[in-house]
Amino acid sequence: MTRLARPADGGPSSALADTVMERLTAAYPGAADPVRAARAAAYMKHVAPFLGVPTPERRALSRTVLAGTPRPDEADCTSVALRCWALPEREYHYFAVDYLRTHATRLTSGFLATARHLTTTTPWWDTVDLLAAHVVGALVTADPKLKPAMDEWIGDDDLWVARTALLHQLRYKTATDTGRLFAYCERQAAHPDFFVRKAIGWCLREYAKTDPAAVRAFVEAHRDTLSPLSVREALKHL
Repeated sequence: MTRLARPADGGPSSALADTVMERLTAAYPGAADPVRAARAAAYMKHVAPFLGVPTPERRALSRTVLAGTPRPDEADCTSVALRCWALPEREYHYFAVDYLRTHATRLTSGFLATARHLTTTTPWWDTVDLLAAHVVGALVTADPKLKPAMDEWIGDDDLWVARTALLHQLRYKTATDTGRLFAYCERQAAHPDFFVRKAIGWCLREYAKTDPAAVRAFVEAHRDTLSPLSVREALKHL
């Protein structure tokens, strides 16, 4: 059985997290499949080891783990997330992401530092993108004073932090801050990494569902600086 991990970085104590983690680390290993785990790890470029629990089964187990538990506060969410991230197997990280998505409205602007820690620790698109759109995006919606923090994140040397800034408005639709959206895309247009270029195209493509003319005009005005990948993704459905 995977050991019960407590946060190494001073995360808050939480009786609820104690219960959740005790149940979680008892439930998940019993469904492990080494063959499936090896395939999953290879697909995710070996960013982390896997238990090999398929998503439907994992989420069914998660419902059992959480049965009868109360709604968490921010300290509980922080503790659960940090303890899950301290465990090596990726399924525990997925549990934490699902938990944070479910309880995003319970989080305040103070959680942004934890969100950044999760984004930059064992980072890959499978966790970063969901944290960006469903957690960081929700934090900024709830507290617009966090927008300057996104202005800092877009210029960060860590590509996953920059990708998070690009994607945090992914679900905003008509509430999108178009000035920031386009400025962020322009600022990182020449970024050499695939994941940043892909994120530029993705956030533009998503906003094109709300204002296709604005996205088309932006892409046409910046074709000389945007990568072919970003352009192709942005215009995919136009």
